[in-house]
Amino acid sequence: MERNKEIYQVTLVGGAANVVLLLVKFLAGIFGHSAAMLADAVHSLSDFVTDIIVLVFIHISSKPQDKDHDYGHAKYETLATTLIGFALLLVAGGILYSGATKIIGWWNGETLVAPGMLAFWVALLSIVIKEAVYRYTTVKARKLDSQALEANAWHHRSDALSSVGTAIGIGGAIFLGQRWTVLDPLASIVVSLLIVKVAFDLLGNGIGDLTERSLPDNIEQEMLSLVSTLPGVVEPHNLRTRRLGNHYAIELHIRMDGDITLREAHDKATEVEHLLRDRYGKETHIAVHVEPKAE
Repeated sequence: MERNKEIYQVTLVGGAANVVLLLVKFLAGIFGHSAAMLADAVHSLSDFVTDIIVLVFIHISSKPQDKDHDYGHAKYETLATTLIGFALLLVAGGILYSGATKIIGWWNGETLVAPGMLAFWVALLSIVIKEAVYRYTTVKARKLDSQALEANAWHHRSDALSSVGTAIGIGGAIFLGQRWTVLDPLASIVVSLLIVKVAFDLLGNGIGDLTERSLPDNIEQEMLSLVSTLPGVVEPHNLRTRRLGNHYAIELHIRMDGDITLREAHDKATEVEHLLRDRYGKETHIAVHVEPKAE
């Protein structure tokens, strides 16, 4: 419960920053005549929505196992990560379409209104605030080992990066003159491509875990090496792993002397479980199958 409380607190801090920024950005985009700033405001709105997603799904994932969920509800946190990825992808598509439409209009002779200084200063402010929230959320995500918080942290970072592109585009459109007003919507397209990259990274991780992707080879090799250090245990094999939210699920076979008693075999298997839980966390799901070693 303490972990979830901290996750809530971190998410609420990010949510408060997003609410303030999305209101300021929308106003700056409207009164500053900036397509890039309005795109940035939409991105901040998506950040706020994903904050809500994290709060809801973290609450669900903290529920203990029940009749319908023998392995608990931890994968709801992974589902939250995946939904954040989809949300980012949709946001990127909307920004890309809006920017492309304005550029096509400019190419066909339409006059684009130059953005005002208000939009430029708000973009700089957004960079500072969102980078600070990203760093704060990342530190907490690593401390709490939370996939959803880490995904949300990257959403904050993508907003900071989008504000960098927004500031460059708005600044160019302001300081280089009317001929370069196209830099404003062009910046919004660059922003959308950055968001697409982050979205695909999050979707890859989330979908991989939801489809039972194995843990990385180096972690699996560490598990086999760790089990091999126990006296009386040889040839750990048939290792199968996956993630359950921020926990691991481990299944493996071990071989031992075929002449030992059932209780001795059971005690050694329990020792293997304790060893793995000490290394990977007490919530780790472990199943050990015992076989007699070849004579």
